[in-house]
Amino acid sequence: MKSTSVTTTSTGPNPPDGAAVKDEMMNDSSKRIPTRQQIAYGFGDFGNGFMFDLGQSYLTKFWIDGVGIGSGVVAGIFAFTKIFDAFMDPIAGSVIDNRKKIGKQGKFRPVMMISAIILAIMTVITFTMPDGLSMTQKIIYAYATYMIWGLVYSFTNDPYGSLASVMSRNSQDRSFMATCRQVGSVGAQFIAGVAFIPLTVMIGGSDQRLGYFWASVVFAVIGALMFLVCFLGTKENVKVNRKTHEKEGFKDYIRVIFHNGPLGALILMTLFTISAMNTNNQMMVFYAEYNLGNIGLQPIINAIMMGCSIVGVFMIPTLTKHFGQKRTAMWSFFIGAIANILNFLIPDNVVTFIALVTIGYTALAIPNGITWAMVSNAIDYGEWHSGIRKEAITYAAFNFSRKIAQSLAALVSAGVLAVTGYVANAKQSPEALRGIKAAMTLYPGVCLILAAIIIGLLYKLNDENFAKIADDLDHGRWEKGKIGER
Repeated sequence: MKSTSVTTTSTGPNPPDGAAVKDEMMNDSSKRIPTRQQIAYGFGDFGNGFMFDLGQSYLTKFWIDGVGIGSGVVAGIFAFTKIFDAFMDPIAGSVIDNRKKIGKQGKFRPVMMISAIILAIMTVITFTMPDGLSMTQKIIYAYATYMIWGLVYSFTNDPYGSLASVMSRNSQDRSFMATCRQVGSVGAQFIAGVAFIPLTVMIGGSDQRLGYFWASVVFAVIGALMFLVCFLGTKENVKVNRKTHEKEGFKDYIRVIFHNGPLGALILMTLFTISAMNTNNQMMVFYAEYNLGNIGLQPIINAIMMGCSIVGVFMIPTLTKHFGQKRTAMWSFFIGAIANILNFLIPDNVVTFIALVTIGYTALAIPNGITWAMVSNAIDYGEWHSGIRKEAITYAAFNFSRKIAQSLAALVSAGVLAVTGYVANAKQSPEALRGIKAAMTLYPGVCLILAAIIIGLLYKLNDENFAKIADDLDHGRWEKGKIGER
């Protein structure tokens, strides 16, 4: 974007005797970036999903049924590693934000690409279990590999998420990038949900470990290539005053969480939305195999559910244009909650289950997509409120909630299996079947009700407020004056 100089009246609370202040227009939020860049950005979450969603959806089954680790132990692995991973996010955010030598490729894109390649390697390693290990050694291996995977994921996802905030400040651009990102995410979930299990069977036959290994190789390679498309097709267009940067540590991370109201609301909301979605994804294979009696239904249900979700996500720009980000997200949550609770109450039936789970998943996918635009807006709010821009550490704070939510989902999924008496590769008791159904439907329903209440009551950064903030930032202003003149 070209820089121009204009004269405007300062919107800060303390203008000098009401005089006009000459502002340098660093950016113009009214201008759009090329559509090809926005689409390329979405390929990043397509690649992300090819690696991330495998772990969320299939590691539980791989470790329990393929490796023989007990469901209670698996619950502990997920819970501990995700909490560990969450506390690695501030480290990743600080390292990225503290980068001093920023080249032509930008601040975030190089870190994202290098880490994505390493993440692909670690994805394959997590779906590998060496022969000849004792059960204790298997558990240690699972802990170690997934902890390393999580650390690398932080260095991939934090710069990827931060990238959107410096590609464009235009609200329409951000809504469309959020759409592209969510299409990429759900598209990856669609392919993983439809193809991964059949691919494991085709490659490995009855040897689950072999099938999971080679299927993960295929998905990891594709994931890295999708990140390459994102890297080559995007640019960091927003000019940012980096002279105000201060070296960051854990105190800055805590300050970001508690001094950024919109971010705090998104963090709290995400605890429920992501745990709902991940629990749904993790339990689907169990529900199809045991409650519906046919694991072959799993890719069919996922195809319908996620295919409709992709269609729904394409509606994000239209919905947000007419109703705003906040209202669209809130009412989508309520619709999803109703569908999930009805699915719990109605007796097991393939047709009604597919219809309601599709409505519930689509209604969750739409606000999850909008959330990405909200996070970029929260990054801008943080700069406007404090005078200092902290993209990576702000995104890391948001990502912290996603990691805790993933840990919660793992506890719910594997914990319910353990508590209700699940037995791997056997006919399940009525208690185990009810537990699988409750985790699959009732838990997401309750989570979405809570998410709707949180976004409705606590998220105050509506579209009108953000437009004023964006204009201030475009002219180099923060809440109390000129950026860089504190």
